[in-house]
Amino acid sequence: MAIDTCVEKFYGAVLKALAASTPKCRPRDEPWPPILAGFQDEIGLKDRLRRQWQITKDPALKAEVNSLKRSVSRRLNEWRNDQWSTTLESLDPLDQSLWWMTKRVMRAPTPPPSLVTTGGVALSDPEKAEVFADNLETQFQPVTDPSVPAVIEMYDVALRSHLMSPESKPWLTNPEEVQEAIRGFKVSKAPGPNGTPHRALKHLLQRAVTLLDLTINAILITHQFPTVWKHARVISILKPGKDLALP
Repeated sequence: MAIDTCVEKFYGAVLKALAASTPKCRPRDEPWPPILAGFQDEIGLKDRLRRQWQITKDPALKAEVNSLKRSVSRRLNEWRNDQWSTTLESLDPLDQSLWWMTKRVMRAPTPPPSLVTTGGVALSDPEKAEVFADNLETQFQPVTDPSVPAVIEMYDVALRSHLMSPESKPWLTNPEEVQEAIRGFKVSKAPGPNGTPHRALKHLLQRAVTLLDLTINAILITHQFPTVWKHARVISILKPGKDLALP
């Protein structure tokens, strides 16, 4: 079995087991029920009378439009309050709806600022993503002039020694070493692009740890790195005191 396929199946099995053991969550943004038909008729009547008043400027029509406008506004507020009360009464800690609502109420959304670049101002998300990508590409350039020749020479010697003896066996790992490395994972760290949290890896069965150990040893022997491990999710965090408009 190819290493890429093995790694994908391993993470797929972990995510499947995690989904099966996680309580089902209620959708975060459930749509509200539609407005009652009688209420919609009153809104339609108000709009028709308002258009007639804009043509005729009849004071009687204006008074009726204002009366309907106040009635619609009052009934709409009552309907919204009823829906909000129903939503609050339906919150349940078991399906995590109470937690999501508390998080939504307590955390005020902060709109991301625009970014100022040499080519102009980036406003949309795709434009900002391009700005960050260009900035990261500028920072992570290959080093053409090594600053420490002694270190470069040390790596060149090690590389030549390895290439001259390809039949030498790599230093393989074992399940105990893999398990010890997993214990050192911090559960507060964000998962990678595949969405596997560190907390789930800490609860792996011994069979899964053994499979992961075999996969790592296959990587060391074949010198083939899984494609899924070559991708990362980069999250830009603003440093304190830095200009919001500069990437």
